[in-house]
Amino acid sequence: MPADERTRPRRKEQQPVLSRAQIVAAAIRLLDAEGIEALSMRKLGTGMGAAATSLYRHVTGKDELIELVVDEVYGELEVPGAASAAEWRDAVSRSGHGLRAMALRHPWVASVLGQVGPTHLGPNLVRVSERMLALFKTAGFPAAEAAPAMKAVLSYVVGASAGEAAHLSLLARRGRSGQEGPKSPRPAGEHVAKGDRDPWQLREEHFDYGLQRILDGLEARLSRA
Repeated sequence: MPADERTRPRRKEQQPVLSRAQIVAAAIRLLDAEGIEALSMRKLGTGMGAAATSLYRHVTGKDELIELVVDEVYGELEVPGAASAAEWRDAVSRSGHGLRAMALRHPWVASVLGQVGPTHLGPNLVRVSERMLALFKTAGFPAAEAAPAMKAVLSYVVGASAGEAAHLSLLARRGRSGQEGPKSPRPAGEHVAKGDRDPWQLREEHFDYGLQRILDGLEARLSRA
């Protein structure tokens, strides 16, 4: 080897120019495809063609990244308004269904919500929470009850969605989507109702039944208040 090549400094591999938004988007793609267990800064960096150290220039670590991706997917939600007390229930119901749909698009999200502390709420989470709380205030709940009423609904939605997302993830690992038509063979454990109805529609109906019963209770509470 010529002496000039031995002494010539090695050129470092060029790293891509990253932004926080790019990192968050790539993390969501990884989470949607492989789940929360697959998320690591090293694996994320490899998928982006960058060293993990370059990611740390934009996020402090995995915990902050989880906060960022949760807030990002909450940006998909739209909370309808209620012009009068008569409209609060429909608006809350639609919001609950919207949250469920988001959680099923991103099956990992329900399992990490507990990791996002109240002091680290991002702008989208704050927006959704404030608009949801406004619905319960419009309904006429006393100031001391509006937030607990909202949390009761959200606890049901998140809990039910987490269970459903886990079920769909299991089907996906078996090579099934959980949305097949009634004539398709089903994996063991897949519930089939009388008449062989679409399991996706059944899950949506079961979710709505639970949500409506919670809203029944809250509506009854309003009538007594």
